[in-house]
Amino acid sequence: MALVLTEEQTMLRDMAKDFFTEQVPVTNLRKLRDGEDDLGYDKDVWAQIVELGFAGILIPEEHGGTGFGPMGLGIVMTEAGRTLAATPLYSTAVLGAGLILAAGSETQKSDLLPKIASGELLTALALEETNHHNPANVAMTAEKLGDGFRLSGEKKFVIDGHIADKLIVVTRTSGDVGDGQGLSMFLVDADAKGVTVTRTHMVDSRNAAIISLDGVEVSADDALGGIDAAYPELEKVLDLGRACIAAEMLGGAEAVFETTLEYLKERKQFGVIIGTFQALKHRAAEMFCEVEICRSVVLEALSALDERRNDVPAVTSLAKARVGEAARLITNEGVQMHGGIGMTDAVDMGLYLKRARVQAQMLGDTNFHRARYADLGGY
Repeated sequence: MALVLTEEQTMLRDMAKDFFTEQVPVTNLRKLRDGEDDLGYDKDVWAQIVELGFAGILIPEEHGGTGFGPMGLGIVMTEAGRTLAATPLYSTAVLGAGLILAAGSETQKSDLLPKIASGELLTALALEETNHHNPANVAMTAEKLGDGFRLSGEKKFVIDGHIADKLIVVTRTSGDVGDGQGLSMFLVDADAKGVTVTRTHMVDSRNAAIISLDGVEVSADDALGGIDAAYPELEKVLDLGRACIAAEMLGGAEAVFETTLEYLKERKQFGVIIGTFQALKHRAAEMFCEVEICRSVVLEALSALDERRNDVPAVTSLAKARVGEAARLITNEGVQMHGGIGMTDAVDMGLYLKRARVQAQMLGDTNFHRARYADLGGY
């Protein structure tokens, strides 16, 4: 694994950094939050993201994308994380495109991937049914109905569920709750009869929803991957999602560290710059070290995905757990070092802290990934 970016990857990073910094600053999130925006994202911003090719960064050129792969996607997600960008990038360009690429038929790929790359289609993965992440803990049923299936149940914490055009619903077609075997995925139109979407307001202003399916009928052609055999493809793409969430957390941690460092250089107490205090120097040094470690583990996870290595599950769990821990520490320190004002909405520290808390829970918290890493290692 190379711990430095190639020339092309560096150009992509610089382009993404300029775009998110200039066009999607944190004030964009504040505007959406304070205005209680119905969508929770800016359509004009999304159109620019599509025009830059970020929506199709995982999608091969033959389907209208740029084919930059997981590393390119992670680079963009890092820069999006630096400004807390509110976009459907994660739900659609990462999870949606990833699942269709991994499990979709040629017809599904030809039909859906160009629409994702062009910004015409937004997707959402409906997986979670409890408060704790467990991909096999699926109880939503998909009963055989003639040549198709009837879906019934409820999904929670569906990222971008209320703005999605098409849902990717993970169901149980056989086996017991907790079994990896017996899972199937179906493409469901968000406006299909029997689908109820209830938006939930997350503490970090990220879009999410509760999705209820009451006897929703789908055809066999709507199945994404094989019946009873969706788990391997699902886990493969969840690892991509975990690496990209880790990359997004890394971007947020970088922004908090840089902002805090500047504050330490400017803020005076009793006529003295507080950055000269030894105790704060030590804490800032620890933050710096944590950021550097996180950058390395994220690059390792993205490289493993790019190279399709056998250790992808282990390194993505390592990245998700390690960056989750570091993001908690760094955002806590960012708030504390800003003093009383750090606890107010006047500065952005609190927004980064809230986002880090939600990101840490997405697709498995630190405890989940520590246990998974140990299991994969034979412990």
